[in-house]
Order: sequence, then C-alpha cells, then structure tokens
Amino acid sequence: MNRILRGLCDDLVPRTRTARRLAFLTLIQSTGTGIFLTSSAIFFTRVIGFSPQAVAVILSIAGFFGFLSTVPAGRFADRFGARPLLAGNYAALSVLFTLYCFSDTFAAFAVVACLIAVGEAAGSPLRATLTFSLFGRETATKVRAQMRSIFNLGSMAGAALAGVALAAGTRQAFYSVIGVNACTQLICAVVTLSLRAPMRPGQGGRQAGIGSWAALRDYRFIAVTLASGLLELHNAMLNIGIPLWITIRLRESGSLNSVVIISNTLLVLLLQVRLSRGGETAQGAAILQRRSGFILLVSCLFFAGTAAVSDTWVAPLIVLAAVVLVFGEIYQAAGSWGISFELPPPGRQGEYQGVFALGRGLQQFVGPMLVTALVINVGAFGWIVLGIMFGAVGTLCVPLVRAADKDAPKISVAA
Repeated sequence: MNRILRGLCDDLVPRTRTARRLAFLTLIQSTGTGIFLTSSAIFFTRVIGFSPQAVAVILSIAGFFGFLSTVPAGRFADRFGARPLLAGNYAALSVLFTLYCFSDTFAAFAVVACLIAVGEAAGSPLRATLTFSLFGRETATKVRAQMRSIFNLGSMAGAALAGVALAAGTRQAFYSVIGVNACTQLICAVVTLSLRAPMRPGQGGRQAGIGSWAALRDYRFIAVTLASGLLELHNAMLNIGIPLWITIRLRESGSLNSVVIISNTLLVLLLQVRLSRGGETAQGAAILQRRSGFILLVSCLFFAGTAAVSDTWVAPLIVLAAVVLVFGEIYQAAGSWGISFELPPPGRQGEYQGVFALGRGLQQFVGPMLVTALVINVGAFGWIVLGIMFGAVGTLCVPLVRAADKDAPKISVAA
C-alpha cells in the first residue's frame, strides 16, 4: 500500500517549482470551472430568468464563435508569446463572468456568453503553447497528464462547493458562485504572469520561410487533427450517450449516471499520468490513439450488449462499459498531447495548437447530434456503428501521423 501511495504521489505531484505553479493554476481554474458549470444552468434559468431553449440557442452560437477563435489565438501566441496573452485572457474572463450578474436582457446575455466562449476556447491553444515553452518536448506530455488529473480533482471540489449554492437556492448564493469563479480567473492571471519560460532553440519570433496560416495548409496535419477529434467523441458518449441510454434501458438516469461520472473522474485522476507513458514521441502517441480506438470499440460493444440482457444485468454491464470507456479516454488524451507537441515545426507551436483545437471544437458541434441520433434512433446497432468508427479511425492514426511526421522535418528545415 505504501508503494502504491508513493507511486500515486510521484504521478500527481510535480517535482519542479514551475510545474507546481502550473498545477496550482490548474487546480484553481478547475475549481472555479466546476463551481460555475455545476450551477450555471439553474443560474441562467431561475436567477436571470431565460428559458432553457433560449439558453441553448445562445450557448450554441457562443460555441461557434469560440470555435473560430482557436487558430488566431495560436498565431498570436507565436508572435507575442503565450504567457502574457493567457494572463490577459484570464483577467478578461474574470470581468466577463462578473458581467453575467448584470446580463438580464437577451442581447447582453448573448454578448457576454459569446465573449466568454471566445476566451475559454482561445485559452486551450494558449495553455498548450505555454506548457510546451515551459517544459519542451521531453516532459510536456507528462505535465499535461498531471494537469488533467489535477483538473479532475479541482472539478470535483468545485462541484461539491456548488452544491452549497444549489442547496441554498437563493439569488445571493448564485451571485456568490459567479463571484468565486471570477476570483479564481483573476488568481490564474496572476499565477500565469509568474511562469517564466526559458528561451529554447526555435522559439520566439516568426519563422522565415513559412507563409501565413501554414498550419491550415498542412493537409496531413489537418487529417491527424480530424482523426483525433473523432476519437474525442468519447466526451459526447459520456455526457450525452450514456445518460440517454440509461434512461432508455432502465427508465432512470440519476443514481447510475452519478456512479458512471464519479468512477470516470476518479480513474482519470489516478491513472492518467501512468497510462500516458510512451506518448512522448509522435509515433508513440499515434500508437496510444490506435489503442484508444480499439478500447472505445469494445466499450461500444458492451453498451450494445445491454440491449440483449435482462434488466438485472443492465446496470452492471453499463458500469463495466463505462470503465472500459475511461481507458480509451485516457489513451486518446495522452496521444493527442504527444501528437500536438511533436508535429508542429519550430516557431509555429501556437498556430498548430490552434488548428489542432479545431478537432476538439468539431466534435463539440457534431458529437451531441451524432451520438443522440445513433443512440435514440438506432439503438444497439447505433452503438455498434459508433464503435466501428472508433476502431477504424484509431487504425488510421498510425499511418496518418507517420505521413505528417515525415513532412515535419522538411518544414523545420525550410524555417
């Protein structure tokens, strides 16, 4: 037991001072995010007074604007540096979240929601670029794995704290939630400014010889981005597909879905760093992506199998399928980090990170509709179709990454 605990501590606790600061930033940010997301739907409908349909429309429009912001944010990171931009982004989000308290008209709410979506989406390539500049290719993937585990820890803490506001149910309690989230964003801005990245070969300044928007013209990298984005449909499975399927098979969604979410969070917290090993190179990351595709295929087959068993066995089989899903999720995340760090040429890390984030944005748009259509309209066969897609995309990841990796040295030499 002592050996296991020491291993967990080694996995989760960063060793360097810079990594510990980044861990603190991640913990604070995820706690604020967990507080807000857990209570935001009730805040928008009960406190501000919008209908659920209006909230859904506005958040969908906001998501579209966020989708458009990732590539420009990455290019700005290459030109001006990720650290000051990320700090400014956190500071702006602090102000914008506060403005939610005063957005009692439809137009005001729409503007604030769109600006927050842009800030949150832009933060993804900025954080990835900053992590790469702080730690380099050697350790950036492991650090991202540690940060993902810590993010889950903070999200659990935030959700628990939000429960206090939900229990109180008063307007003042929800305003306090908004205020706490705004304060966490401001703390993140200060911590970000304290992170100093050493200059590494190939960093800083624009690289000559690579035209504007080079990443968008790198069709091999675009293919890798789309493949990784399709594998990331496991998020839609977890957040939409599984709750809907539980409702269909058992006519209930609360308790069993809570078990699924809690087990998912804990397993990612405990295993993300350990299972991310081997993803430090492009080919190693591609192998993790392929492994993820096969595991997600097995998970989908288990979900499909719940349609053929008695009600007594449905719940245990759903939990088993959800646990298998976690391993596919972990391998996909680790593979995506290795690919996004290894394939960009020198001086273009931010721009390529912005393009890679488009794959995540694409699955956020397509995922809910695709998973809902397959699970609701097709049923068990829909799970099988989804699983075959995961297996096929995972298989393609290795040759796609190999082709993109062959071009990467040529682009670097041209730079």
